[in-house]
Amino acid sequence: MKHIYLNLKRFDVPAEYGGVNRLSPLKDWGAAVVRGTQEALKKYDPEKVEFVQYLPEAHLLGAVGALCANSPVQIGSQGVYRVNTAVGGNFGALTTNRPASVVKALGCTSTLIGHCEERNDKKGILAEAGVQDSAAVNRLLNQEILRAQEAGLTVLYCIGETSQEQPAWEQVLGEQLDLGLAGVDKSRVVIGYEPVWSIGPGKTPADRDYIRKIARFVKERTGGMDVVYGGGLKADNAAMLASIPEIDGGLIALTRFSGQIGFYPEEYLEIIALYLGE
Repeated sequence: MKHIYLNLKRFDVPAEYGGVNRLSPLKDWGAAVVRGTQEALKKYDPEKVEFVQYLPEAHLLGAVGALCANSPVQIGSQGVYRVNTAVGGNFGALTTNRPASVVKALGCTSTLIGHCEERNDKKGILAEAGVQDSAAVNRLLNQEILRAQEAGLTVLYCIGETSQEQPAWEQVLGEQLDLGLAGVDKSRVVIGYEPVWSIGPGKTPADRDYIRKIARFVKERTGGMDVVYGGGLKADNAAMLASIPEIDGGLIALTRFSGQIGFYPEEYLEIIALYLGE
């Protein structure tokens, strides 16, 4: 099974406010993403490839509402809180946080946990208290995975090393896997590998040999879990990533990186076609 994930981050922000949304009015944005992609994705065999689109919470209802009958698209949230509601327990006193129960109730089937931007947020909070503790970050993410699975959601769990961590990549990624996956149902989790050290303007992208080395490590460490490339599946690396047998898919974000930067459904579909060899 191949997995094609779409992380739309905060690409809903209109261009006049400093964002990259030129796709549609804000209130219709989630629905526009789904309507612009789902029909074209029906040509792919659902037994061989799945498509999950992770949206900001404000757009989940619109995206779910735009799903057609037998849509190949699944909708997911960009995270869940480490505490959930429970019958006879906490009924929702979780101001500003996103319990897994509401994600499920909104019609989602999946969630994204541990993206490098989420890891940075948790590290930043700890740093304000004068604490540097990567194990604590991984334990918090583990709690989120457990809550997601209890709610019936699948999980894309992201791991990755920074430039400072790269010399000890095996230890860093090993801890992220061991602590993050403790006690979880691995059959309902896919690992997304983000080479944080290689992502961003002016940085050298991870090459085929390095990505393959990491994918092999992850599979060996986890007993063969599926691994997707989270450093950005793009038009210019789709063929290379498709040639790595240990890589089971990819994570798409922006589709255009110059000019009118942003996410465009037709370009998203082109990237998928390049990766799947269509």
